[in-house]
Amino acid sequence: MEAPVMVDRLSRNDTRQLQSAKLLLENPGIAAKMANVLASPIDKGLKLLPAGVQDQIHLITRNSLEKAMQVAIWTMRDGLRPSSNFVHKISAVFTGAAGGAFGLPALAIELPISTTIMLRSIADIARNEGELLDSREAQLACLAVFAMGGPSASDDAAESAYFAVRALLAKSIADAATHLASKGATKEAAPVLLRLMTQVAARFSIPVTEKVVAQAVPVIGAAGGALINMLFMEHFQDMARGHFVVRRLERAHGPDLIRTTYESLPSKATGN
Repeated sequence: MEAPVMVDRLSRNDTRQLQSAKLLLENPGIAAKMANVLASPIDKGLKLLPAGVQDQIHLITRNSLEKAMQVAIWTMRDGLRPSSNFVHKISAVFTGAAGGAFGLPALAIELPISTTIMLRSIADIARNEGELLDSREAQLACLAVFAMGGPSASDDAAESAYFAVRALLAKSIADAATHLASKGATKEAAPVLLRLMTQVAARFSIPVTEKVVAQAVPVIGAAGGALINMLFMEHFQDMARGHFVVRRLERAHGPDLIRTTYESLPSKATGN
């Protein structure tokens, strides 16, 4: 008689955590939140952007990611401790006030600062979920959070937007982590890191452009810019929390079980 096959299953608590992570990752809604603040749709403003502005924003976005990577994570220490979400939100509020007051011309100054604050907050959340921040792979996983919460990289409705993005970045992250681990941040390692930065920037520039449009509303001013930056920070903190909860559960149970369970869970909150 054959022995029964044991099927690994998540505990109720782990399943609840994975469900919460999926609700964060699959329902970001940053444009909708900003539109609610402004009482006007973001997509209408996107159509009015002058030619060349989106290319300019993409370049500023990539430069901001590069600068943020240089300073945000390297000063973090390992060890479980509560993440300082509120402190990072307040810091983002002050930089957003400047962006709201001066609009697009201030983006090249404001965005690198905001991105550095956000990346440090993302790393803080990662550490709180058990990531070892002296690992290059963990550092690059923090960078990858900026690629999440935008349009799905896949048209296949059966594949979640979250895992589609991870699949899109997987090879670039693996190549960059290997090169950085062996060569450090040298010119020789630069091409693989630049490839990853370009992929992340292409997706990060989408919510950045929406943010620029929101802050360009004539009545937004410094106070509105501060509020929009707080929403922006909260958005990527949510993405980070969901991402690193999934990674923690993958370390405990293996990626196959976590992905299968994730895909089976509802993408929207259901009533009791």
